[in-house]
Amino acid sequence: MALEALGPIFIKFGQMLSTRRDLLPEDIADELQKLQDQVPPFCGAEATTLIEEALGEPVSQVFAEFSVDPLASASVAQVHKATLHTGEEVVVKVIRPNIHKTITQDIQLLHSLAQLIQHYSQDGKRLRPVEVVSDYEKTIVNELDLLIEAGNTSQLRRNFEQSELLYIPQIHWQYCRNNVLVIERIHGIPVADIAALNAQHTDMKKLAERGVEIFFHTGIPR
Repeated sequence: MALEALGPIFIKFGQMLSTRRDLLPEDIADELQKLQDQVPPFCGAEATTLIEEALGEPVSQVFAEFSVDPLASASVAQVHKATLHTGEEVVVKVIRPNIHKTITQDIQLLHSLAQLIQHYSQDGKRLRPVEVVSDYEKTIVNELDLLIEAGNTSQLRRNFEQSELLYIPQIHWQYCRNNVLVIERIHGIPVADIAALNAQHTDMKKLAERGVEIFFHTGIPR
C-alpha cells in the first residue's frame, strides 16, 4: 500500500480514514483497515534486543515464554505475545527503532505543507491547517512514550474497576519503559469485525448502547 511506503505519519492518516466507512467505498475502507494492525513488522530479533536493553536483562529472565514473531504490527509499534514466570499471559509492545527521527521529519514536512495551504488556499484561514498539524504533533509524540499509554490505561482501569461494562487489562509496571510496555493479554473479537460478532450472535444494539455509555462514563470526573 502506498501509505505504508510514505511512513508512519501517513499510515496514521490511513488508520483514521479507515474508521470513516460513511465516506469511503467498502473496498478502500477494508484495505485501510489493515493499517490498524497489519503494517509490515520489523525484525523480531531486533525487538528482542530493544526489550532487553530497556529492561536491562534477558527476555528469558523476564518471561517464561516469548514469541519472536509479532502478534500484530502498526505504524509506531508492534506487539509480541509472552508469558510471565507466574503463568500470566501478556503482550509486549515495542516502539519501532529510529521512529522518533522519522516522525520528526514527517511532521516538519506536514508543517511546511500546512503553511503553504494556509497561505495560498482560499480555505486556508478557515481550515487552519497549521493548528491541525500542531495538535496532531502533540498526539503522535505522546504515542511514542509508552509510559504515557501505561498511565492512561491504569487510570481507565481504575475508572471502570466496579463496572461490568468494560474490562481494562492490567499494566505490569515493573516491565514498562518509554519504549516497552507489558500488559495483560485478553482474548476477544475486534469491534470492527462485524462478521465475527454476528457469528457469535452478538446483540449489536446492546453493544452500541454500551459503547455510548462507556464514552460518557469516561468523561465523568472522578
